[in-house]
Amino acid sequence: MAVKIIGTGSALPKKVVSNEEMAGLVETSDQWIRERTGIGSRHISTGETVVSLAVEACEKALAHGDRKASEVQLILVATCTPEKGIPCAACQVQGLLGAAEAVAFDLNAACAGFLFALHTAHAYIEAGIYDNALVVGSEVLSKVVDWTDRGTCVLFGDGAGAVLLERSGQPGILGFVQHSDGTKGGVLQCDGRKLENPFVSLPVGNPFLSMDGREVFAFALRQVPACIWEALSQAKLSPEDVDLYVLHQANRRIIEGIAGRMNLEAARFPMNLERTGNMSSASIPVLLDELVREGRLQEGMTLVLSGFGAGLTYGACVLKWQR
Repeated sequence: MAVKIIGTGSALPKKVVSNEEMAGLVETSDQWIRERTGIGSRHISTGETVVSLAVEACEKALAHGDRKASEVQLILVATCTPEKGIPCAACQVQGLLGAAEAVAFDLNAACAGFLFALHTAHAYIEAGIYDNALVVGSEVLSKVVDWTDRGTCVLFGDGAGAVLLERSGQPGILGFVQHSDGTKGGVLQCDGRKLENPFVSLPVGNPFLSMDGREVFAFALRQVPACIWEALSQAKLSPEDVDLYVLHQANRRIIEGIAGRMNLEAARFPMNLERTGNMSSASIPVLLDELVREGRLQEGMTLVLSGFGAGLTYGACVLKWQR
């Protein structure tokens, strides 16, 4: 049973923060940030939420796919920065969209979250349980960033991207893999609420995101090419058969390093991180939507999507672009 993407959408906060503005907050410069990350600016929430951004992205994906919210059967929101513990963001999105018939739940696999949610929706549709699904990656990372730490605060941005999946008679998703390595989880983490009740009060952890950048860099260069090869093997394709590689937008050096390890030209690896920064689970679907809106995706093109991040989690998906 084939599953394909029939609609895409994205939403970004209105406020854009340049590297020059970041230099007014921490000891840094536009040159320092660009040389190490490729980032020039990022969108930062001044009131937009994980839910409001997700709703806007979903509405655009529905309009692009020419479907109504009442037709949606499954909503998955990938996020690691929800406003509420309960209800989940997906249920809030369902209510605001008016998708009364949809089952809704969240999934947290950090920067690989959208990819993991995409694979989950694919499994539901292939199993015949649902005919369609809205899959969203939505983050407001600015609320978990330590704005005094120049090593992390310059990296992240807020935003949401969504795709509408549907059962199809045409080839769509051709292969996918996903992996986790919990033994390395400490290199990228953010603590939650502390344990405090009438019987115990434990010390507060670090409520802000912390990262060992070198370890994350090495992990991405090692594991991402490997999992892309694995997914391509499932699809019986070679790296040269792929038109575009839509990767998690973490760092320009990482993406260019992955291209180099796969002996591919950097032109096959589109990037928007210069304008958006690292949006965690939102980065892949936002970039995908931009490519659609710019007319860069043509019928029959072969794409690879790949995400990697905290957990540690990573994966890849091969798909034939059909609409």
